Amino acid sequence: MTAAAMPTGELTLRTLAMPADANAAGDIFGGWVMAQMDLACGIRAAERARGRVVTAAVQEMAFAMPVKIGDTLCVYTEIARVGRTSMTLKVETWAQRYLTHVMEKVTEATFVMVALDADGKPTPVPEA
Repeated sequence: MTAAAMPTGELTLRTLAMPADANAAGDIFGGWVMAQMDLACGIRAAERARGRVVTAAVQEMAFAMPVKIGDTLCVYTEIARVGRTSMTLKVETWAQRYLTHVMEKVTEATFVMVALDADGKPTPVPEA
């Protein structure tokens, strides 16, 4: 990984890509990668909201390269904006290639998360 190619944001989730998450060619399903990104956003947004959050939207997402069985998926999040009841998070997903220190950016997206109260209604995000 060069200085020009460094992840942006806070490392929020690391997980291992396993055979059950892959197609017959050994490529990890894009939906599995997106689910890990959603989990990472849920963790980061719930910490910021100090409570329950849900995913409201995911903006455009394209894969630059595949994730393979054995790679460690590393999801980085950054809270880009906090509104009254919602947060916008920038998410980058990198693959640490199996048994190496090589890190490659796989995809990125913008997630919008909404804070909810005990009744499941949008609630204000507390001040930082």
